[in-house]
Amino acid sequence: MSERRVRVRFAPSPTGALHIGGVRTALYNYLFARQHGGDLVFRIEDTDSTRFVPGAEEYIIESFRWLGIKFDEGVSFGGDKGPYRQSERRPIYKKYVDQLLADGKAYIAFDTPEELEQKRQEIQNFQYDSRTRLLMRNSLTMPKEEVDELIADGRQYVVRIKIEPGREVHVHDMIRGEVVVKSDILDDKVLYKSADELPTYHLANIVDDHLMEITHVIRGEEWLPSAPLHVLLYEAFGWQDTMPQFAHLPLLLKPEGKGKLSKRDGDRLGFPVFPLEWHDPKTGEVSSGYRESGYFPEAVVNFLALLGWNPGTEQELFTLDELVEAFDISRCSKAGAKYDYLKGIWFNHEYILKKSNEEIAGLFAPIVANNGVEESLERVTKVVSMMKDRVSFVKELWPLCSFFFIAPTSYDEKTVKKRWKEYSAQQMTELMQVLEGLDDFSVESQEQTVHQWIEQKEYKLGDVMNAWRLTLVGEGKGPGMFDISAFLGKEETLKRMRRAIETL
Repeated sequence: MSERRVRVRFAPSPTGALHIGGVRTALYNYLFARQHGGDLVFRIEDTDSTRFVPGAEEYIIESFRWLGIKFDEGVSFGGDKGPYRQSERRPIYKKYVDQLLADGKAYIAFDTPEELEQKRQEIQNFQYDSRTRLLMRNSLTMPKEEVDELIADGRQYVVRIKIEPGREVHVHDMIRGEVVVKSDILDDKVLYKSADELPTYHLANIVDDHLMEITHVIRGEEWLPSAPLHVLLYEAFGWQDTMPQFAHLPLLLKPEGKGKLSKRDGDRLGFPVFPLEWHDPKTGEVSSGYRESGYFPEAVVNFLALLGWNPGTEQELFTLDELVEAFDISRCSKAGAKYDYLKGIWFNHEYILKKSNEEIAGLFAPIVANNGVEESLERVTKVVSMMKDRVSFVKELWPLCSFFFIAPTSYDEKTVKKRWKEYSAQQMTELMQVLEGLDDFSVESQEQTVHQWIEQKEYKLGDVMNAWRLTLVGEGKGPGMFDISAFLGKEETLKRMRRAIETL
């Protein structure tokens, strides 16, 4: 048998915003596909029409566009194995349901919700399986004529898989190794419902993976319990040779305490759990997103990649191409990964440092303009070069840097108490005269002249510099003083000093 081309899929349900755990699953599928020169398929699993949320599909596609995770085929990407939306594949599934029924691998059941509830009351831990199915109303216990008559009358039914007891089902998992489950503990899951003429997740999934030639199924740990059923379905159809390899990824866990990461954790601790901001069309509730919170897509991808996978080296910063190169699915952990959202902020800070001053200035300039300041991009870039190492998000620059663009109108009381001495006004007046006499107002020229003057006068360097900072900034923050004054220029520097002396 020739080596099959690697094909993986990401198949979300359009039931709301895409959780960050789903983003990580898609990312690992992407890395695996690229590493093996294979394809990544985007499929929409919308067989449960009751849970469909308008706008969710577009939201998911836009999320991946922002993150830079590209699909090769699927919904909105084209391809020759479609349709890629399950609700458009009804006739395909019906054919395979009929095949299972004809082969005796499945049966029709007419039990109503009330009848099932009654059985749950009668039998402790009731499940529909080889021990109980002969007590129920289905095609195994009813004459064929009666079954046909009920269907002809439009009576609603479901189709269940017929699982034979006494078997060991082997699931080979690329992360967890060999998982063996006894068939006796599995129930006869519903594969199809006549009510909406749609299959359940289990059947649709298997048929789609087979027809779309999926070679590896990389999905969340929560699907591990359904893996034995999926193996049995492949066998029931006689598709053992094309059964994909499974990999069940570890859960993303709460940053603190036990259990899996939820939106409530994000709301409580103030971090997003969705890639983009989500407006719930049903409740009107708005949930924060990584994009709108000011994260770079590369930082989010880098952060997620290392949650539950480790490259085996000390390297932490990876481009997408470097991740493709380094990714090895067998290095994914079996245990859940704590969602260290503070590490996500650290990554964003590192990406601010990595990016050019020009790129950050391009993002900061609109914020400057929104604060009513007209300033050239060149001068905004200068400010960024002095200050970007102090922030984790571009939006944090304005409160830190506004003094470069707007002169202080008040002076921080604490700083005044601490830094403005009884002799400060006198020293600042003298310093103004020194600065006024400079033709060259560059950092180097100022530094040399001012230091000479301080030594000559035998003033304390700290006293002069702290008071001077207060006059130009209004509080005790900012980069080196000569950087600030050189940026402001002679005229603005003297104007701010004069005002501070008068006020203080």
